Amino acid sequence: MRQQPGFARLLASAAMTAILAAGLGGCQTMSDITGSISPRSSAASATDPRQAVEVTGERYRADPKNPEAALAYGQALRASGQRSQAAAVLEQATIAHPGDKALLAGYGRALVDNGNFQQAFDVLSRAHSPDNPDWRILSVQGTALDQLGRHDEARRYYESALKIVPDEPTVLSNLGLSYVLSKDLPKAEEALRQAYASARADARVRQNLALVIGLQGRFAEAEQIVRADLPADEAAANVAYLKQMLSRKDDPRTASAGKMPVASLSRPQ
Repeated sequence: MRQQPGFARLLASAAMTAILAAGLGGCQTMSDITGSISPRSSAASATDPRQAVEVTGERYRADPKNPEAALAYGQALRASGQRSQAAAVLEQATIAHPGDKALLAGYGRALVDNGNFQQAFDVLSRAHSPDNPDWRILSVQGTALDQLGRHDEARRYYESALKIVPDEPTVLSNLGLSYVLSKDLPKAEEALRQAYASARADARVRQNLALVIGLQGRFAEAEQIVRADLPADEAAANVAYLKQMLSRKDDPRTASAGKMPVASLSRPQ
């Protein structure tokens, strides 16, 4: 497929938009790629988000001091997009149960969702310990540090996570996006290709790799990756979305909204 007129000219602009938006609140990409960091929340995410909010909310209101009920409700609120309310519910739960590491992990994740990156990092630091680290939490801590502009430090957290789970695609994807934020697209591609090679990689990894390749001007290759293993209609929609992200101009209003064109195309977990 031939590139769109003016496409190459717009690539640099799209890349700059990504950099300008780094560290701003509201970015879903890097934190969402990790998925849930609490194994106790998986049941809520398996159902329709709105139904999950109703079911878990009823349980929570019946017993608000129950930490598992609070965690399930908070995760359901997150999945439905009610992120501020999720953070409020989980904050109250952590006050009532300050030693519950699963609650701390859930609360820290909700703080990342809301753009409270330093507070999120601090809370997540209490959700595990050096003698018993959790790779999921390490990865989310890395995303918080990246959003604070502390990229070298963030990568140390990703590296620590990868020592626990070598070749984990979600961590490698976060690492790749970290390199995007510091304008090192070749290293970003290297990490994302490693993630993409994993049998556990999902569509979000594929789309992030395609975007990084597209940002380097290789749109035909990026489109081929986007179309891989997808039904025709879904592939066409994703290609259209990829074009939109790559052609987004450097608009200060876009940057201030915290919408950077390094994003997963699938629903965040």
